[in-house]
Amino acid sequence: MNVSDTGDQLPENAGIDERGDSEESSAFGEFTGYDDDFADLPPIHHRTYDVRAWRRSESRIVVRGRVIDDKPPDLYIAGDPDVLTIHHMVVDLEVTFPALEIVAARVNFAAFPHELCPTIIARYDQLVGLSIARGFTHRVRELFGGPRGCTHTTALLQAMAPVAVQCSWSMRIYAGRERHQAGKPPVAMTEAQKALFVGGNINTCHIWDEEGDHVRDVRAGNFNGIPINIRRRLDELGRDPKEWLISRGG
Repeated sequence: MNVSDTGDQLPENAGIDERGDSEESSAFGEFTGYDDDFADLPPIHHRTYDVRAWRRSESRIVVRGRVIDDKPPDLYIAGDPDVLTIHHMVVDLEVTFPALEIVAARVNFAAFPHELCPTIIARYDQLVGLSIARGFTHRVRELFGGPRGCTHTTALLQAMAPVAVQCSWSMRIYAGRERHQAGKPPVAMTEAQKALFVGGNINTCHIWDEEGDHVRDVRAGNFNGIPINIRRRLDELGRDPKEWLISRGG
């Protein structure tokens, strides 16, 4: 029988969630670090998403994504001192800028549990021609969801898409800096580029809610706000924020 602080009797299942765990065991406590928080618990799985991008030219971006599933030593194979990799899939995409259309795709399975796993690789050739700017997640699920693809590769693609979108900012900064260093005036975004940029972000998160303040500001022409983390870093470096705006292209 459970008794409350006031002395009242509580139901027998008080403090127990639907899984049978006590409130104490399900509480996380204060956040102290990505690894240290659970250092006293035995690890059972480690999934890693790693997505990187490169500027191939002023109109091309290369994006590489990897998903890796590792089991800790001595778990799947008793006495094994090494990590056991269960899945390791790699996807390379070449994407146009600023349209963000996939023009080349390559998938590789470096580690997999079943002999037939790689037989699905050729299906991902259908990535070519897809637009990452809008509707990508839905189209990927439609083409590669469930038995039509590899669940890990498909999940990786959905992690890669936001990186390609983020690269739009990087490409613009890169081009703006080149012009600045060459003594050329900045080139403002065209109306078509602005429409593509805004359209690709609308309703993707709460900041980009089409009825929200941020979208209203952007639609009003305020494309020159400096992100908080960049402002803080400029302050730490003793740099003038206006210099950053000029060097990135206005």
